[in-house]
Formats: sequence, C-alpha cells, structure tokens
Amino acid sequence: MPTEADPAGQSTPRAGRWWRPVVLASVAACAACGLIYELALLTLATTVQGGGIVATSLVVAGYVAALGLGALLAKPFVERAASSFIAVEATLGLVGGVSATALYVTFTTLGSDAASLFTLVVATAAIGMLVGAEVPLLMSLLQTGRRTGSAEAGRVLADLNAADYLGALVGGLLWPFLLLPSFGMQQAAAVTGLVNVAAAAVLLTLALRGLLTRTQTVVAGLSLVVVAALLGTLLVALDGVTEWSRAKLYPDPVLSHTQSAYQEIVVTRARYNGRTDRRLYLDGTLQYSSLDEYRYTEALVQPAMANRPGEVLVLGGGDGLAARDLLAVPGVRRVVQVELDPAVLEIARTELLEDNRGSLDDPRVEVVVDDAFSWLRRGGDGAVPPGGFGAVLVDLPDPRNAALTRLYSEEFYGLVRGVTGEGGLMAVQSGSPFSTPRQFWRTVATVDSAGWGTTPYHVHVPTFGDWGFVLASADGDAPDLRLRPDVGGLRFLDPGTLEAAGRFGRDVAPMRLEPSTLDRPRILDDARRGYER
Repeated sequence: MPTEADPAGQSTPRAGRWWRPVVLASVAACAACGLIYELALLTLATTVQGGGIVATSLVVAGYVAALGLGALLAKPFVERAASSFIAVEATLGLVGGVSATALYVTFTTLGSDAASLFTLVVATAAIGMLVGAEVPLLMSLLQTGRRTGSAEAGRVLADLNAADYLGALVGGLLWPFLLLPSFGMQQAAAVTGLVNVAAAAVLLTLALRGLLTRTQTVVAGLSLVVVAALLGTLLVALDGVTEWSRAKLYPDPVLSHTQSAYQEIVVTRARYNGRTDRRLYLDGTLQYSSLDEYRYTEALVQPAMANRPGEVLVLGGGDGLAARDLLAVPGVRRVVQVELDPAVLEIARTELLEDNRGSLDDPRVEVVVDDAFSWLRRGGDGAVPPGGFGAVLVDLPDPRNAALTRLYSEEFYGLVRGVTGEGGLMAVQSGSPFSTPRQFWRTVATVDSAGWGTTPYHVHVPTFGDWGFVLASADGDAPDLRLRPDVGGLRFLDPGTLEAAGRFGRDVAPMRLEPSTLDRPRILDDARRGYER
C-alpha cells in the first residue's frame, strides 16, 4: 500500500534536481520567520515591561530550551514528515503571527506584569517547540527515498543547518532595519506569519505533493488557506484592536502614536477645568504632563546655570523643554542637543510645539541625532567648544532596561566630564528618592565615583511625585544650590524653594551605595525593585 514516504509504491518520489533547493529555501524562510517571532516578543517585552533581566532571560533561554523539547516531540511524526511539517508551519504561522498582539492586549487590558509575563512565556515556549520540530522533520524529508551512509547523512545535515542559520541571519537583519520601522511590532509579526504560511505553501506545491495522498494534499492546502485568512483578518482589524487596547492603557485620548526604531511614542491630550493636559509617553512610561512640567524643567535647568555658561550641552531631552528654558537664560548663546531618536524630535517639532515653543528650530540650538554615549566617546565630533561646555544637562529616560544602564554608569559620567569645562556644572535627572530610592542614591554615588563633586536635591512634581536630581561640579567640590537673580519668568523655583530642595527627610535619607558601571549595572536592579514597590 502507498505511504506518505512512498505514496506510489516508488522508492524515490522526487520531481527533479530542484527538489532539494526548494526544501532548503523553505528551511531558510521558516528559520527567518521563527527568529522574527522571538525578536518581536523580546522587543515588545522591552516596551511593556521595561526589558528586565527576567523577561529577557525567559525569552532567550526559554526559546532555546523549547527548541530541544520540540525536536524530541517531533520524533513520533518523522514517519509522516511531509504532512507533519505542513501542520507545524500552519500552526507556527498562526501562533507567531498573533503572539505580539496577544502580549500587547494582555498588558494593556489586564494591567498586570504577571499576566503579560505568563503570555510571554507561553508564546515563547509554543514558538520554540514548533521551530524545534522543524529540523527532524526536514531531515527526514531530505532523506526520503535515500539509502545513505553516515558521510552522506552528515552532508545533508550540514546543508540543513546552513540553510537554517542563514535564514536566521536574514530574519535578524530584516527585523530592525525593515519590519519594525515599516510595520511596527504587531503588524510585523502578522506579516511574518503570512510569509511563513507562503513558504509552506510553496514547499507543498513544488516539493511535497509527491509525498502526500490527494486527500492529505487538499487538507494541508486548506489548513494553510485558513491560517492565511485568519492572519489577513488580524491585519485588517489590527488598527482597531490596537486603538482599543491603547485606550485601556492611556487615561486620556491619544493624539498621536508613532513606533520608531527605538520605542513607542504616544502623545495624549485632555481638558481639565479649561486647561489642556498634553502628555508624552515613551514605551508606555510618562515623560511629562504640560500641566506641571515646568516644575521638573526648572529644577533640571536652573541650578546648572549658576556659573553663567555661554554654551550648554543637553543629552536626551528630545521633547525640547530643556532647550526652551535654556534659551531664556541670559548669556546662553549656544545649545547642543544630542538625541538618539529622530522620531522624538519630529514629534517635538509638531505635536509638542506649543509646549517647547519651537526651541529645537532656534538658530542657537544645534540638534545632533546620535547615541549620547557613542557621541561622547568620539569626543563630540567637533561640537565641543574650546575649554569645554559650561554646563551639561542629562535628561535621559530612567534605566528601565539594560541598554539604558550604560547612560547611568561611571564610565558615562566620566565621558561627560571630559567635555565639560573647568568649573562647569552638570545636572542629572535621577528618578524618585521616594519611589525608587536605591536608583536615586545609586545615581548620586555613580556621579561621585566619576570624579564630580555632587549635591543631590529633589522637588515635588504632582504628576511624578517626589523627583530627584544631582547637581555636580567638574572641579570635584560639592556645588551650592543657588538661583541666578537675573533669570526671570520662573513659575516654580525661588531661592528658598531651591535651598529646601537640598534637604531630605528621614524616609528618603541618603544611602551609601557602590557605583553602577558598564561591567556591573547595579542600577538596573535598583530601578526594577523601585517600580515593584
């Protein structure tokens, strides 16, 4: 009787020399899709959970472990390799295609890190097992009708692994350079699912029909059509699903939403008692509210202006608020603004224009699109004035993930010191002494370890609560908190308020901590523990 391995009772059911290239090309395509699914989950986990070590380890280690488990679970199906492979690809396309959306909806609707972490673990395990099942099934397919020795089997395995790893490389390059910036995480995962199904359909049409009965071929084809239809429906409905989910996450109506190559950027707007409250979120984390941002911005900018700098460096602060206040300080003739994400700058020049008053387009402001750490390491690419900057403002996101911890490291503050002039001052936003006390005092210790003289201070920002900063002097002496008398138009700070900002109550008392470094980013765990509180 004909079988799947020999449906016509023949020993070699192949259709010519192109049979193996088609199989290997499908291997590469499916491997690319499998890696893209995991990159999508890892990127989304970074967005919704801050990219903690636990989530990252679960995705990476869990995926690798699931690969092995999937290979073991595939052993009973190698005798039916052709139909089993199509079933695996159909399931993988569906699970991988909807995985990012499932994680996003779970996070936004349930509001629980535990629930989204559970979804992340389940999706990672399912995708890993399905991808792991591919190799033994494909190995069986490539060996169909052959009576080979160990040397030939080794060559077949080498071809299979080469196609698999090459496909993974292609997937790894497509994700950051094409899929994520072009589609966003959820759409990219769904599109990848369609590619996955298409690759399986090509393999079925050109190479596997001879290994399946007519009924099996029809069933396999229909299953791929059904999965493609489901993914197509998801793509059509995805904007509505995302908007509905986003409304659950953000308390106010969403004015604009952008997924850049680095982060999700959301601007919301609402009216309260006749006042407009515009808010900027990066990866779901509030950056400012237009109702009270002046408190934060004045506290960051004004103490660093005490020594009357003429040229100021701003690291981060892509919303343009710090630059706005700097331009109002007498004697400031040049501001160099270094911001990583051009999408943030575009939002600042459009949706946030009313808040920053067009500061980024002022001729005194030089905008540099670059990573702050890399730019400093290169010595500022010729933008550093002779003698260094008179003041530096470090207005960067909290160290919620491993990538951001290097911007809170001893090495980073050492590089900043290298572009700061003699007697120059640096102000660093440092988190909340109340909500994330170890992060705050770790930042103080880290700045101090880089040779700066430090003076910590904190103010109340209603949107954020108690918020802290570090004023640091390049000469190594602790600087005084003082306000220049020639700065007008302030809405919050006065000499008494700034003097009081340098005092800390018993519940936020100073801690003696070791610095955070590139080798030992202690501040990442500090930030995570604080957010859990």
